[in-house]
Amino acid sequence: MRQIVLDTETTGLDPLQGHRIIEIGCVEMVDRRLTGRTFHQYLQPDRDIDKAAQEVHGISNEFLADKPRFGDLAEDFMDYLSGAELIIHNASFDVGFLNCELERLDQKRPPIESICSVTDTLEMAKRLHPGQRNSLDALCRRYAIDNSQRELHGALLDAEILAEVYLAMTGGQTDLLLDGSNSEGDGSGDSGIRRLPARYTALKVVYAGREELEMHAACLETIEKEIGTACVWNSMSEQEGTESG
Repeated sequence: MRQIVLDTETTGLDPLQGHRIIEIGCVEMVDRRLTGRTFHQYLQPDRDIDKAAQEVHGISNEFLADKPRFGDLAEDFMDYLSGAELIIHNASFDVGFLNCELERLDQKRPPIESICSVTDTLEMAKRLHPGQRNSLDALCRRYAIDNSQRELHGALLDAEILAEVYLAMTGGQTDLLLDGSNSEGDGSGDSGIRRLPARYTALKVVYAGREELEMHAACLETIEKEIGTACVWNSMSEQEGTESG
């Protein structure tokens, strides 16, 4: 299963008002593992960047002056995406911009959804966490994902962060890989299993109090009376007590 986590930065909010893409960032996952194969490019938009947009991503017109245009890399970009599932936060925004860029090149070119399926992590988060904040930063806090480097929005950095968020949201394992291929850095043993980072291993352990243990024991006693035999849990506890004695 090949998935591409994608993000863009733009000159403004609405492509129908002539706003353009100025940065594309993508990271590839195969079978829910990051491969290290990325696509990252800044683009010359041939128009000014809105002040409000520049405050979000920090990209200036001067920085983009010598960058290629979307048409210069469109074919390579579409080849990279072809056949993949796109993972995008607020997908309608990015897909809308991408389709407008493609239409500027060729009005007969099919939309990006015709070569890729699209999963919107914002819609997914709204279903999982109704009534809560579901921005990328809010999801990072919820799933204990480090986004401390995200002082400004950046397409590649945001795509990398979103990949972690997506794996956490969908119950995946992002840091313990059995094939030894992990972008987290050093720490693999001979078996190729990498240690979890501190944010997962330094979790607080909460033990049951005396009252909770008594309630648990009473519940097991009730179950034993109902079924007419000893609970497996009690049998295991008695065995452990015998072995430790």
